[in-house]
Amino acid sequence: MDRDLLKQYLEFYRDLGVKSVFVEPNAAPLAAAPPVAAPAAAPVRTPAPPPPPRMEPPVLRPTPQIDMSRSTEPSKLFPSDFPVSPDNDTLVKIREDMGDCQRCRLCKDRKTIVFGSGNEHSRLVFVGEGPGADEDEQGLPFVGRAGQLLTQMIDNTAGKEGFSIRRPDVYICNVVKCRPPENRTPEADEMEICGQFLSRQLMVLKPRAICALGGTAAKALLGTKEGITKMRGKWHMWREIPVMPTYHPSYLLRPTSGQTAKREAWEDLKKVLHYVYDDPPRPLSDF
Repeated sequence: MDRDLLKQYLEFYRDLGVKSVFVEPNAAPLAAAPPVAAPAAAPVRTPAPPPPPRMEPPVLRPTPQIDMSRSTEPSKLFPSDFPVSPDNDTLVKIREDMGDCQRCRLCKDRKTIVFGSGNEHSRLVFVGEGPGADEDEQGLPFVGRAGQLLTQMIDNTAGKEGFSIRRPDVYICNVVKCRPPENRTPEADEMEICGQFLSRQLMVLKPRAICALGGTAAKALLGTKEGITKMRGKWHMWREIPVMPTYHPSYLLRPTSGQTAKREAWEDLKKVLHYVYDDPPRPLSDF
C-alpha cells in the first residue's frame, strides 16, 4: 500500500477515536475511505433593522378668535382677551400686521390709519380715544386743537417742574386707529378689534407709566364703568404698568369744563411726570 494512502487511513481512524487497527495477513487491502466533508458552516444571518418609529400626525390648534357676540358693555379688553404678543414684536411688525385694516366698520369712512407717533423708547405713553378730522387727514395723533393743548400741557408742565421733556420725547397713540364718524365715541366691538394692536404697542414700548386721556381710554384699559371724574388722580394698573387717568384735552377746551377740571388735569400730569422722570426714581406710593 502506498505510504501516503496508509497515512490518510490512519489519520481517518485516529479522527474517529480508533487507537489500534487489526489487519489479517491475507486480507484484501482496505478500500480507500471516502473523504469526510467538513460540516457546512451555518449561514450568518444579519439581523433585520428595526422598523422606523411611528410618526404621529401634528396636532393643529385653532388660532384664538375674538368673540364678537359678547356684550357691548365696556370691558377689560386688553389684559386677558388677546394672546401673548409674538416673540421679538416691534412697532414695525404691528403696523405691518394692521395693513390696510378692514376689520371693523370704522374703515368705511376713514382716510388714514393713525397708528401712533413719538419716541419709541419713551418711558411715558399717552393713550387717547380715537383720531379726529385733523388726525385722519394727517395720519398723526393729537394734531388738532386738542392735540395743541396736549402739547402745551406736556411742554409747560415739564418745564415748570424742571424736566427737559417735550412732546417729541413721549409716545402718543389711541384706542382705535381710525376716525369714528362725526367723532362719536368708539363702540365696544371697535375698541376690542383695535385693542389687540394697542395692547401689542404698549407691550413693545414697556413704558414706566401710561396716561389715559379721557373716560373712553381709561375704561378700555382698566375695564371699569366708573366715570373719569372718579378715576382721575388715582393710580391704576394695566399689566403691572401704572396708569393715571385724566381728562381728555378736548373736554378741557369746552367752556363748561371750568377751571377746576383744568387745574386737576395739570395736577394729574405733574404726578405722572415726577413718577416717570424723577432721578432717582421714587416708588409709586409717593405719588
